[in-house]
Amino acid sequence: MNKAQLVDALTARLGDRRAATSAVDAMVEVIVDAVGRGETVTLTGFGVFEPRRRAPRTARNPRTGETVPVGETVVPSFRPGAAFKERVAASEAAAANATSAPRRTERAATGTGRSTATRKTIPPDTAGAPAAPEKKAAAPKKAAASAKKPARRKAAAEK
Repeated sequence: MNKAQLVDALTARLGDRRAATSAVDAMVEVIVDAVGRGETVTLTGFGVFEPRRRAPRTARNPRTGETVPVGETVVPSFRPGAAFKERVAASEAAAANATSAPRRTERAATGTGRSTATRKTIPPDTAGAPAAPEKKAAAPKKAAASAKKPARRKAAAEK
């Protein structure tokens, strides 16, 4: 759902499109202004909008492989409330449309924040070239193995 669809859904409840549009715009503006001032906005049953501080870190430019220092930043964050979480968890429609979260790499004990197994050095001549996909070993087929067992039993029973 985008903003226009949210306004349409609210118009169906309020009966006035102009009032629905101004309500959505005003709510978004108030939340953005409050979080921008460093305040926390709590909507009981829905969730919490708050500013979060990100620690300084070292990033890597994917094109050149060069390390770049990134300073401390403050970013907006949303934590859903308990009622919101329960509603989504119980919804079959939400499960059908859900996307998988990206996998995170294991953190190394060295404190660098990245596993030594995931570090890659990009040679300068291949910096812009796409990486070749890695081939994974095929998982053993359990269904085929279990399908053969009843056939063997049946052949043994017929003898």
